Amino acid sequence: MKRLKTLLCLFCFCLAGPAAAALPVPPAPTIEARAWLLVDVQSGQPLAARNPDARVEPASLTKLMTAYIAFSAIRDGRLALNQPLVVSEKAWRAEGSRMFLDPKKPAMVEDLLKGMIVQSGNDACIVLAEAIAGSEESFAALMNQTAKRLGMGQTHFVNATGLPHPQHYSTARDLARLTAQLIREFPEFYKLYSMKEYAYNGITQPNRNRLLWLDPNVDGVKTGHTESAGYCLIASSQRDQRRLLSVVVGTSSDTARAMESQKLLNYGFQFFETARLYNANQAVARIRLYKGSENEVHAGFLHDFFITVPRGTAKRVKAELHFINPMLAPVSRGQKVANLRLSLDGQTLGDFPLVALQGVGVANVIGRGWDSLLLMFK
Repeated sequence: MKRLKTLLCLFCFCLAGPAAAALPVPPAPTIEARAWLLVDVQSGQPLAARNPDARVEPASLTKLMTAYIAFSAIRDGRLALNQPLVVSEKAWRAEGSRMFLDPKKPAMVEDLLKGMIVQSGNDACIVLAEAIAGSEESFAALMNQTAKRLGMGQTHFVNATGLPHPQHYSTARDLARLTAQLIREFPEFYKLYSMKEYAYNGITQPNRNRLLWLDPNVDGVKTGHTESAGYCLIASSQRDQRRLLSVVVGTSSDTARAMESQKLLNYGFQFFETARLYNANQAVARIRLYKGSENEVHAGFLHDFFITVPRGTAKRVKAELHFINPMLAPVSRGQKVANLRLSLDGQTLGDFPLVALQGVGVANVIGRGWDSLLLMFK
């Protein structure tokens, strides 16, 4: 099959106005942590990293998965915010950080979410896990199923809280993937992560994420700490419609995890920019289709497509469209039909699949026969 190439200049899709002079991108700052990763949430691109795939103990960062599953249960109607849940003895006796639930008094789901997110309550996590899956052990199996579905290939959970266990582990990259998906999928619940304090049962506890006080653009996400894991923080900040996510695991103190996260976020905002190249369902290319009820299929992205590049270089991004000819019907919406290779100043940025924006069925006998003749002479 003949492979066709079309060179596309993407100037019209990049940032408006005159091109800014490109800033030289220095190396990422030195981060005192066992592993760390900085990601642009819109494009999904990593901007800086150290040991992003090394196995780490997630500690209370685990609660992001517990929250993700709880949010999913509420969305699907299996839980309700105003639903009272029984506080089991196991939850009441939970080790570590707690929201101080009363075993004689049911707790509302909404309060449990805030206790888990703001106060990092292990007791809240166990109550939610038992309500959703019957037991914390069954909930851990659900956590692992969800991790697999989200592409968290280096993660395994054994509890809903993050208490240490030899088989409870993740990576900075997997944790970033989970957090970005939570932010995209549940914006209405993500707002809870910006709460600076929460009071329950007469006890007020502050959010342990210091960046909520130090940087007005930071609106989450979650801290974690055990003696073996060190001090950990996943932080997210939004400035000028851009959102960055930093994962810092295994620092030496509460102050260090905040400062190191702030250094990463500042680096990403100062030296990179993110441009929307294509809108969702925008036809990037029209590809000739043979033996179909239509003669062409529109190729593009099902979601807005962003690219992150060094600041001042977005207008120099170019693309090559590669597709296989001939393409035969039937084609279903979302099926990969082409490949978009992006480059900047001759350096490849990545390959991205283009998918069919509409389904096209098979032509009738006459149409298929005619196209067969065309293909014989092509």
